Amino acid sequence: MKNRLRVLRAEREWSQAELAMHLEVSRQAINAIETGKHDPSLALAFRIARLFGMAIHEIFDDGL
Repeated sequence: MKNRLRVLRAEREWSQAELAMHLEVSRQAINAIETGKHDPSLALAFRIARLFGMAIHEIFDDGL
């Protein structure tokens, strides 16, 4: 799934580790989501959206 997570993180000048800390996940999980190797759970997608003050569909694009 394509996403804007890397861009949003970079805009805030956060490292993957810092974003992971905010979301209470591992840095490896953030890397896997950013590179499209793993899709976040719905619960994590909601936490990401809340953190960035955006709707889920503004961050994640399932290509439909």
